[in-house]
Amino acid sequence: MKTKTRARVTTTDAEIDAAIAQASVYEQYRPKAVAATYRAKDDVIAIKLATGVELVIPRKLMQGLEKADPRYVSKIEIDDFGSSLHWEALDVDHYVPGLIDGVFGTRKWMAAIGAVGGAARTDAKVRAARKNGRKGGRPRTRAVA
Repeated sequence: MKTKTRARVTTTDAEIDAAIAQASVYEQYRPKAVAATYRAKDDVIAIKLATGVELVIPRKLMQGLEKADPRYVSKIEIDDFGSSLHWEALDVDHYVPGLIDGVFGTRKWMAAIGAVGGAARTDAKVRAARKNGRKGGRPRTRAVA
């Protein structure tokens, strides 16, 4: 029977010290929540970041909170050293850096929100579609060789 030899990785004290120093610098600037509240009058979640920036997101845009009772929405916990928001009674979690990037739910859920917006029928949208149609419609995509 043949045994496999595993490669040994050696990390020096200098490399460890450099990694700790780099992490210390990153820690000062990483997006972390220091406070989060539900503002019922605006129906928004307000998240204060360690940098002093306040992020305000309409509750209806956040998966798991869109139809939740405001009594439960107001009970926000900050977890993972400021990296996530948690609603115990609703079993909902949101990742703070994701919220900053505009990710308010799963890919499937976000696509459903986009489809609703794309399905809007306004006079302006109808006029634009007709104008585009008179120009020959959407251009065909060409296959790249």
